[in-house]
Amino acid sequence: MADDKRVVVVGLGYVGLPLAVALAKSVETWGLDVDTGRIAELERGHDRTGEIEPDRLAASSLKLTTDASACPPSDFYIVTVPTPVDDTNTPDLSIVMAATRTVAGMLKAGRKSIVVYESTVYPGVTEDMCGPELERLSGLTCGEDFFLGYSPERINPGDREHTVDRIIKVVSGQTPEVLDRVAALYEQVTTGGVFRAASIKAAEAAKVIENAQRDINIAFVNEITQIFARMNLSVWDVLAAAGTKWNFLKFEPGLVGGHCIGVDPYYLAHRATELGCDPRIILAGRDTNDGMAAWVAGQVHDWHGGGAGRVLILGLAFKPDVPDLRNSKVADLVAAFRSHGHDVDVHDPLVSAEEASHEYGLDLVAEPAGPYDLVVLAVPHRELIDGFATFAALLGPDGGIADLKGVLDRGQHGAGGAKIWTL
Repeated sequence: MADDKRVVVVGLGYVGLPLAVALAKSVETWGLDVDTGRIAELERGHDRTGEIEPDRLAASSLKLTTDASACPPSDFYIVTVPTPVDDTNTPDLSIVMAATRTVAGMLKAGRKSIVVYESTVYPGVTEDMCGPELERLSGLTCGEDFFLGYSPERINPGDREHTVDRIIKVVSGQTPEVLDRVAALYEQVTTGGVFRAASIKAAEAAKVIENAQRDINIAFVNEITQIFARMNLSVWDVLAAAGTKWNFLKFEPGLVGGHCIGVDPYYLAHRATELGCDPRIILAGRDTNDGMAAWVAGQVHDWHGGGAGRVLILGLAFKPDVPDLRNSKVADLVAAFRSHGHDVDVHDPLVSAEEASHEYGLDLVAEPAGPYDLVVLAVPHRELIDGFATFAALLGPDGGIADLKGVLDRGQHGAGGAKIWTL
């Protein structure tokens, strides 16, 4: 890859920003985002996602803008915007199609640019939907004037080991020559190397099954958790024993949220249904995982005597030690406790109170004030675990602790007489 190559990354969230920063080390890279607040904070050296440290951001040559017309003609346009589902769990492609329209306006005749999608989609979206839309709006011909590629994102928020510059990157291209160019670009990004998928559709499919497989495995563990609860068996004790077998898959029960595992299976199921297939296993796993918050709330409510009281829920992010609120099932947990008549406070030291209010209508409590009848550790941020004694002290008489992930020292936190519930 020549040094004069230029890349525009469209969308600077959890996926786009780390990729853009990595690309900027070796090629001229522009980061484009419609959120003016996001661009302003990045220009100040702050990444609200916590994925890029201030010093790395300050040292990067990445050029930032909200204005597509400010981006010079480029060799690659990489689309890294969200692909959520709507209230009926139907794929919502509006954001990726809006980004496609933006890119269409930037394509130039004679440049032979490659448009690479990283956003999670079901097989066929890149070539059957995005390509034609790029053609329609640009007036150029796909496969002649510009080309398509797909490289599924594999960002795991908060993971400092499997970062974009270390993982194997799956790449695909419209033609063998395009595949070579896409592979050459991503080889500059990651030390993990690239895997050349057989086709764009194969690369799209690989992404959705990676997360659907994990979702199904967690659903199995959530289901046996509910079964063993009726036998008065702790699933943690069962998993500890079963985990001694060399080929046992060590998945854990819990709330399944986030932008990938809780969403991507619906993309595959949607396309399967369109094709006349019945994705029973995929949707059964989704149903089990989506119902886990209500089941947990019911179990804790009954365990504590069935009466309404004050509940403090600790953690709102979808996973530990990140500020990411996307598709957090803790919001469902809050609603379920409230449905049992409880007055619920939510505390999370990592997430944005403004974002919590905007996304879920929840007002975070910065400094919880007891007494509480229940303290529920929903998301085991290290900060919450280390300071848990402070929250346990807020329990009133006969108060109880619910530890959803089995991380608390039962001897330490039960020493004051508090009952402790876990899966």
